[in-house]
Amino acid sequence: MQCFRRPPKRTASQENILREQSCRVAAQNGSRLGLKDDKDLKFLLKGSQLLKVKSSSWRKERFYKLQEDCKTIWQESKKMLRSPESQIFSIEDIRDVRSGHKTEGMEKYAKDVPEYRCFSIVFKDQRKNLDLIASSEDDANHWVRGLGKIIAHSNSMNQKQKLQHWIHTCLRKADKNKDNKMSLKELKNFLKEVNIEVDDYHAKEIFQHCDKSKTEALEDDEIEEFYKILTERKEIDKIFQKYADAEGFMSCQNLVRFLYETQQEEDAVVAAPPLIQRYEPNELAKKRNAMTKDGFLMYLLSEDGNIFNSSHRKVYQDMTQPLSHYFVSSSHNTYLMEDQLTGPSSTEAYIRALTKGCRCVELDCWDGPNSEPIIYHGYTLTSKILFSDVIKAIKNYAFKTSPYPVIISLENHCSLDQQKVMAQHMTTILQDMLLVAPVDGSKSQFPSPEQLKGKILVKGKKLSRQEDPTNGNNNLEAEDVSDEDEAAEIEDESVKTKVQQKGKSDTLKLAKELSDTVVYCKSVHFNGFEDPSHPRAFYEMSSFTESKALKLAQESGNSFIHHNIRHLSRIYPAGWRTDSSNYNPIDLWNVGCQIVALNFQTAGTEMDVYQGRFQDNGFSGYVLKPEFLRDEQTKFNPKSITEGTWGTKKKLLLKIISGQQLPKVNKSKNSIVDPKVTIEIHGVQQDNNKKQTRVIENNGFNPKWEEEFTFDIEIPALALVRFVVEDFDMSTKNDFIGQYTLPFTSLKQGYRHIHLLTKNGDPYSSSTLFVYINIQDCD
Repeated sequence: MQCFRRPPKRTASQENILREQSCRVAAQNGSRLGLKDDKDLKFLLKGSQLLKVKSSSWRKERFYKLQEDCKTIWQESKKMLRSPESQIFSIEDIRDVRSGHKTEGMEKYAKDVPEYRCFSIVFKDQRKNLDLIASSEDDANHWVRGLGKIIAHSNSMNQKQKLQHWIHTCLRKADKNKDNKMSLKELKNFLKEVNIEVDDYHAKEIFQHCDKSKTEALEDDEIEEFYKILTERKEIDKIFQKYADAEGFMSCQNLVRFLYETQQEEDAVVAAPPLIQRYEPNELAKKRNAMTKDGFLMYLLSEDGNIFNSSHRKVYQDMTQPLSHYFVSSSHNTYLMEDQLTGPSSTEAYIRALTKGCRCVELDCWDGPNSEPIIYHGYTLTSKILFSDVIKAIKNYAFKTSPYPVIISLENHCSLDQQKVMAQHMTTILQDMLLVAPVDGSKSQFPSPEQLKGKILVKGKKLSRQEDPTNGNNNLEAEDVSDEDEAAEIEDESVKTKVQQKGKSDTLKLAKELSDTVVYCKSVHFNGFEDPSHPRAFYEMSSFTESKALKLAQESGNSFIHHNIRHLSRIYPAGWRTDSSNYNPIDLWNVGCQIVALNFQTAGTEMDVYQGRFQDNGFSGYVLKPEFLRDEQTKFNPKSITEGTWGTKKKLLLKIISGQQLPKVNKSKNSIVDPKVTIEIHGVQQDNNKKQTRVIENNGFNPKWEEEFTFDIEIPALALVRFVVEDFDMSTKNDFIGQYTLPFTSLKQGYRHIHLLTKNGDPYSSSTLFVYINIQDCD
């Protein structure tokens, strides 16, 4: 039997010293966050008892406390054999802190508790919400305000401050005996903690260089010296030295030269002085209107040094064109959190999609108990949620990320009575937000996103005698309309059996009240592209499964483009995708399809490309299609590109220089990543390409590649560039580390940092790639 040796018990004076050290470290970290002596922060550092709520029968008291790093929260657990890591979660993992009954869990299980004592922590990934009840209103306020401040201040830290905070936290973690000194063994453990493998000889060399006091332990200034060696960026120093004088200053004039010649900034003369004022930490340099090496690094790590064009972070495109002229961020079966057959349905899924910029959400509506319509994936075992709760969630979150219109795509399977309830809920809950009449007399073409700001449109079936939804409503009460049942297309045996048992009809009775909510998005079956002599009404739109749409794109690309100039097209995933996997949206954007609906809950290349497209134009959820996809005379066909006005062909010259603070994939202390970078071009078929760097072994902290690549881009307006970093593994599939995707037209030139995103599309705090970009016109 193995014996475990207990660590020697500390004396009272040792405990006091450790407690004082911990308070001092917490105070330093609070100051770094700009929260010195903040009352809420002090409360969180002290911690408090909170009631954790899981169900109507599970409500238990647990102790929660902000740790001294001011970055992680420790939670008490009564589970046996639970690892210490599982009792901690990071502030960086929090998407939102909501006070009151603002989650499904709180709505269901804590209605008996006053709202002012309740709050919920909503996480960025697929983790369940943490629903909590405080013992008093003051305690709840401390937690909500305190967490809000830490999140806001952490987000506003520059990259250098984030790096400093992270490294000091790792140093503290490596200092096992908490004596504020670092032995050679602790230094080696620290290097593993920050994702770098150093051989014993090199580790000893660094250690001896810093150990000026020859005490076999680094402390104070010696640790700072070690920090400087660790964070040195020689590749940036080399660039800086080209433009700096003998005293180590880059004059404003030389900064203008660098911005104009290397960064291709046209407004370099105007841009240079504000950059010095914004990023230069040295007051003497500021007075001289110059930049030091530190200021130059701060600039390159900032939004101004980002690969993504910062002017595209706000709405810059013409928003006054018809709705059909835009790509629209759209979600499929929005209510699902996981797979299409057995997973949970949740209003939280709508909130997540809307806050990710989604502008078209889907509601599959069925008769529910107590005359209340429900939403779930028909014929499956997915859980059910109330239609009214979804409409409330849409109302509360529709315009938090973007002011431009939201489309509710209704798949209606309800009886007449419950259809009337649906119409009533939308009318009473959404009120003025719901569009119920044409805008400014737009009766021949769609109104623009600008005209529809703050409005919610309904896409659905319309009574046939109300042929023109823009011409008011008649008195017909109800009639049969064709039934569009996407759930019945699922390729699953139990679903097929249930569809057969139901004896599915091709028609459905539609209530006038529900029909009246449809103004500009009337669902119709697609019967082929229109005959120019008998044009279809602009407001008629069709939904296509991905395979049907891809076939049309392949065989009739130019006709599809012309169709999509006047009409909206919605595409949805094939029935066999029961795992909620996604299809590639690119080929459908290339023929002008607007509402290309993906499963937002599923991470992967397709969703990365999707979010890359829609971070353009201020993350508004609307991106103006290129001119050749809007021109009524266009001859463009992505499958057979001929000479035309599709924009100048470009040559992309790209150098992957280095990486910084790549996250550990395997949390084991001895596991260090072996990173490699893949650059992908997604666009028309001729432009699709992929190239990769060599693998750097055992270094996720500051790998250096210095490798150049060239890509020819035929249609720049349709191309996206994706950078993927993976941990190379010879025996199994490479592990994903991070990625970043952006439109080719949003690329900035020169030396740029790429701020990597997680698998779920959230930013890492300080993981970056450093690259050089040059774009040339092709002859």
